[in-house]
Amino acid sequence: MTNKKNGSLRAELARRLRKQPQTATMELLVPDILGILRGKRIRRSSFEKTCDDGFGFCAGTTLMSALGDVLPGMVGDGDGDPDIPCRLVPGSIVPVPWAGRPTLQALFRMYEATGEPFFADSRAVLERAIRPLQKMRLGIVMATELEFYLLDAKAPKPTQKPSSVPGMNRAQPGPQVYMPDDLWDIEAFLDDLYDACAAQGIPADTATSEFAPAQFEINLAHVDDPVLACDHAVLLKRAVKAVAKKHGFIACFMAKPFAEDSGNGLHIHMSLVDRNGKNYFSHGRDKLASPPFPARLRHAVGGLLKTMPEATALFAPNANSYRRLLPEYFAPVDLNWGVNHRAVAVRIPVSDAGNLRFEHRAAGADANPYLVTAAIAAGVHHGLKNRIDPGRMVEEGEPVRLRTRIPDRWDAAIGKFSRSKVLPEYLGERFCRYYALNRRGEERQFHNTVTPTDFDWYLRAV
Repeated sequence: MTNKKNGSLRAELARRLRKQPQTATMELLVPDILGILRGKRIRRSSFEKTCDDGFGFCAGTTLMSALGDVLPGMVGDGDGDPDIPCRLVPGSIVPVPWAGRPTLQALFRMYEATGEPFFADSRAVLERAIRPLQKMRLGIVMATELEFYLLDAKAPKPTQKPSSVPGMNRAQPGPQVYMPDDLWDIEAFLDDLYDACAAQGIPADTATSEFAPAQFEINLAHVDDPVLACDHAVLLKRAVKAVAKKHGFIACFMAKPFAEDSGNGLHIHMSLVDRNGKNYFSHGRDKLASPPFPARLRHAVGGLLKTMPEATALFAPNANSYRRLLPEYFAPVDLNWGVNHRAVAVRIPVSDAGNLRFEHRAAGADANPYLVTAAIAAGVHHGLKNRIDPGRMVEEGEPVRLRTRIPDRWDAAIGKFSRSKVLPEYLGERFCRYYALNRRGEERQFHNTVTPTDFDWYLRAV
C-alpha cells in the first residue's frame, strides 16, 4: 500500500476522532468465505500504527466453517495458522452507533507475502471476477436487496414476532405482504436502523414487509462500485442484527428458517455502463428497453443461466440454503428469465433505457455478497463473450410451471461447482479448489450430526 493511502487513512481516522474524541476502541473486520464478519478489536494507542503499517492476522480466518472452526485441508489446519499482512480499507472507518461507548469499526484486507491480494479474501475474488468486464471498458452499477425475519428474543425457540390483531392479543394471521401497518409496528427499530446506516454510510433505502409474518426487506441504493455495494450489504446485515438486539428482536438471515413460510433472498440488481456512463444494455444498435430486449442484455442473461447450476454452491452455501430451493415458495429453481415476473431466476424489471437492468434472484440472504456478485459478473461476461442465447423469455403475467434445473441438494451443488469449467477462469483456480473443499468439509460434518429429527423419525419406529 502506498504512502498516499496511508496518509489518507490517517486523515480519515483524524476526522472520525474529531467527531468522537472519546473513542478508545476500534473493531477490525473482514468477511470470511461465507460473508461472516470476523476480526479483532484494537485500542486507541494502536490506531495510528494500524493505519500506517497494517498488522498481521491469521491467514485461515477467511476459510473457516460457519461454526468458526478450521476444516481439514484449509489454511490453519496443521500449519501453525500463520499470520499474513493485513491493511485497512480506505473509506471504511466509521462509528459504531449501537456500542455502549464511542467505538469505531473498519474493514480490512488480507495479502499474500508477495503483496498480492490473498486468494481467499472475498474482495480480491470479486475484483478478479470483474476484470474481464473492465477490459471491455464496462463498469457495473448494482444494488442489493436483503430479506430477513425479526424473531422474538425472549421466546425459548426461534419464533417469529408478527403483529397482533388489535384488542385480541393474537398474532395477525396470513402473510399480510406489503402491509404498511407492519412497518409502523417496528417503527422504532427502523428509525434506529436508518440512523445507524446514515452514520456508517450505508445507503439503506426502501423497507417492505414481505411474504411471511415478521419478514422484512431492506433495499440498498445503486452504486457504481460492486465491491463497495457488497461492503454495504455485509455491513447492513451487521447493523440490522445489532439494532434488532437493542429492540428485543433477533434478526434472522437464514435462507429458510421456517418450513411453511417464504425463505430469505439476496436479490442483486445490476446494469452495465460504458466508459461514457451510458447504459450498455440499451445504448447499442438495439435501443430497446422493452421485450424482446437488445442482444447485449439477452446474451448477459444467457450467460447467467448457463453458469447458474455450477454457481449454485455460491448462491446457496449452507445446509439450510437448500431448504429454500422449493418452487412453491417463490424461490428460483429453474433456468428461466422474464420481464416483470417474480417466479423466474433472472427478472428484467420495468425501466426506461437509462436504467435497463436485470435482477438476479437465485441467492439466499445467507450467501456471501462478494462471491455472489463475482459469480454474476462471471456469468455476464461469459454470456457476452460467447453470445449465449437465453432461450424463450417468460412473458409478463404468464403462468409458470417450474422445473428444478439447478442443484437442490448441497452435495450435488458442491459437485457441480468443483467440476466447473467457467468459474475458475474468473474466480481463480486456487480459490475454487479451496471453496469446494471447504464446503464439502462442512457438508460432511452437518450430514454426520445426529439431530432430534433422527430420534423423532426413527427411535420408536425402527
